[in-house]
Amino acid sequence: MENEGVRLNKFVASSGVCSRRKAAELVKAGKIKVNGEIKLEPFYLVQDFDKVEYNGRILQQETKKVYLLMNKPKNTITSLSDEKGRKTVMDLIKQDIPERIFPVGRLDFPTTGLLLITNDGDLAKKLAHPSHKVKKFYEVHLDKDINLQDLNKIRAGLELEDGLAPVLGVDYVRGKTKREVGIEIHIGRNRIVRRIFAHLGYTVEKLDRTYYAGLTKKDLPRGRYRHLSKQEVIMLKHFT
Repeated sequence: MENEGVRLNKFVASSGVCSRRKAAELVKAGKIKVNGEIKLEPFYLVQDFDKVEYNGRILQQETKKVYLLMNKPKNTITSLSDEKGRKTVMDLIKQDIPERIFPVGRLDFPTTGLLLITNDGDLAKKLAHPSHKVKKFYEVHLDKDINLQDLNKIRAGLELEDGLAPVLGVDYVRGKTKREVGIEIHIGRNRIVRRIFAHLGYTVEKLDRTYYAGLTKKDLPRGRYRHLSKQEVIMLKHFT
């Protein structure tokens, strides 16, 4: 559309520099540059490609931070879109959230369970960084019983093709068969849980992430999502 954009004084104010009234004064005083040139009109419409500066600092609008926790259903893609037309986790959210959000990390197409979706890029990067050792717990259903010797091998850490795969813990799920195992990890390498068991000759038939960085699936049905509470967001930032 011809008049799309944000008024320059509103853009400056929403970047956290000052109030909108003060922002208009800064513009008129020649304190604001757009694409390297002083812009004196507060009503100038800032476009996505414009670079706005104040005192040598590039300004960016502060956007509302969104933090969603999804219980991902099986056979969905953890991405913004899919060229093959398969259902993505974003399809489950549809138009409910106007902000541009994205999944943190990735769960395989058939894998279910907890997935964080946000527009907080800084938090997403920190949660994904290996140095923060964010804990994740998975319930694993195998194609056959797993023996205690193999569980001990996993506990000790298996050497896979891309290096050692340390785990925080692994054991049978209480009250279930010996095909069902709980495993706790902090590493986030591609398909790591499936590869750990495949290394010892087991096939993972079902994989469900039940715990992620202090968050659980309590009261969150499969295929649904909810907003995190303020306390949960604080807790996540404390992790990093």
